[in-house]
Amino acid sequence: MIQSKNVVKDYGVNGSTVHALRGVSLDFEDGEFTAIAGPSGSGKSTFLHLAGCLDTLTSGSFVIAGTDTAKLSKKQLALLRRRKIGFIFQAYNLIPVLSCVENVSFPLTLLGVDKRTAWERSFIALRDVGLEGLENRRPKEMSGGQQQRVAIARALVKNPSIILADEPTANLDSKIGREILEIMLKLNQSEGTTFIFSTHDSMVMDYARRLILLRDGQVERIERRK
Repeated sequence: MIQSKNVVKDYGVNGSTVHALRGVSLDFEDGEFTAIAGPSGSGKSTFLHLAGCLDTLTSGSFVIAGTDTAKLSKKQLALLRRRKIGFIFQAYNLIPVLSCVENVSFPLTLLGVDKRTAWERSFIALRDVGLEGLENRRPKEMSGGQQQRVAIARALVKNPSIILADEPTANLDSKIGREILEIMLKLNQSEGTTFIFSTHDSMVMDYARRLILLRDGQVERIERRK
């Protein structure tokens, strides 16, 4: 599903160069439930952004679903991102003026899905994450855990091959965080969707079937957890 080889990512900051990733090579198969962990500055979020076509490589290669991202234009990267990848962010990134169902249906609108079909699929996605009956609430009327469930539904509604979750439990207490992880694990098992997390949370690491530890932009070690 994802193949990265000798991935290097450098950033220019205040006239100096930050080496965020230093030759990372990692492969991910269909149906993985994998966590990438490490201290701040280790490169885990940078790796996720590259995997999600939100950023471009300095050097190396990133192949996603058989497509070499280095050979794509910005428009082609956006299309790959829309069609193949779902995102779950720690800040939820919901649109505050839209209801739950409108937030969830938004990615389908970008793909040109008609409104009736988009809403039908969005209602199903919200039901699958336990929010049936709350479809018309706006984000400010919901708890953090409920907002994260909306974000999960939004990521799932277009049936992506890959879901990238950047610190998905960071703003949640442990009980709600565990409920969120159980939802994602169930979807992984029932739908075969590939989940890749970046995290500091030991609970997320415990749920992962594979744990990749980064340090200073390099792979420190890889552990099989289950």
